[in-house]
Amino acid sequence: MNSTSTDVTGSTPQTLLDKMGRDNISSSRDPDKLTPEDITSFWIGFGLAFSSTIFIGTSFIFKKLGLRKLASQGTRADQGGYGYLKEWLWWAGMSLMILGEFANFAAYAFAPATLVTPLGALSVIVSSVLSSIFLREKLNILGKMGCALCVIGSTVMVLHSPQEQEVASMDILKEKVQEPGFVIYAFLMVGTAIFFMIFVAPKYGNRTVLVYITICSTLGSFTVMGCKGVGVAIHQTLHGQNQFTNWLTYVFLSAVIICILVQMNFLNRALDIYNTAVVTPIYYVFFTTCVIVASLVLYKEFFSMSTKDIFGFICGFLIICMGIFQLNAFRDVNISLKNLPNAHRDELPKVSLNGGSMNQENTDEQRLLENDSICAKDYHDEDDSHPI
Repeated sequence: MNSTSTDVTGSTPQTLLDKMGRDNISSSRDPDKLTPEDITSFWIGFGLAFSSTIFIGTSFIFKKLGLRKLASQGTRADQGGYGYLKEWLWWAGMSLMILGEFANFAAYAFAPATLVTPLGALSVIVSSVLSSIFLREKLNILGKMGCALCVIGSTVMVLHSPQEQEVASMDILKEKVQEPGFVIYAFLMVGTAIFFMIFVAPKYGNRTVLVYITICSTLGSFTVMGCKGVGVAIHQTLHGQNQFTNWLTYVFLSAVIICILVQMNFLNRALDIYNTAVVTPIYYVFFTTCVIVASLVLYKEFFSMSTKDIFGFICGFLIICMGIFQLNAFRDVNISLKNLPNAHRDELPKVSLNGGSMNQENTDEQRLLENDSICAKDYHDEDDSHPI
């Protein structure tokens, strides 16, 4: 990609296809040279990715409604109850989430990752809007700013992350997962998840949403890697090389099933305790970050990252940290545009002649009167207790 300036057409499908690696020519190339198949694939991928955000964002609402109904009838999900398995609202939400994940997975086969992954941030907005309408869950202005920062930071990280390598066969994938770097990463992530499940979640799961989200996200990266492994196996099988006799295929399939079941359990606990508008953005951020890091370790793509991309990647991560801090630190603060200090001109404090605030003077005077009354009361009580 050369350094010549580009015009407003830099956001056309041509640029995104170039970033995916289908062309190594500058994005100023004539878009007319795109084949009809490329354009069709681009819009199919866009449609699948967009519909995925709608399905996933809506699924959180249905699952939350089911968990609320369960809480009014019996044991809550955060207390280890599994009554939600009998609730049709929860199953409706789970079906929408599965449908959304399948649509998102299929979108990567048609459109570049630089389009599909940032679009996933829309599910945060969909969930926040629907939760305020149907669940009556409100975010203060700082929480909304935190959501926006999380979405922006995740998008910056994705746009500056290296393009994922294509794995053509299970043999190549087998070599990659057996490399020491990925083995160490896998042990660290699985160990972190087990430690949080056994020691941290029972004590602190009800205090901070980060506990359950950390468990879901660390295991979620293995869910994505497992899905890609199963996808490679299916692709080879359809081309005449049966991979369902390969033990590695069943390892990937088992990892997907186990990780999804554990994720489902702890995500339900998080939704049962905390607002959907808080769970959704933090889960999206942690999940996306873990998937990107797993991809970097598995494919060693960080060696090919430029200084600009490394800097952008770190900046995106710091923006995410700021957003998460705002979401958690100020979630219980009653603040909005209406009660911001000095938000309206007619609410400014009146200034006295000596330059002080009349409101402050009245407050100080009231405190002095209260102190005088307390002292007087103590004095009379002392006189009563020691009569002459």
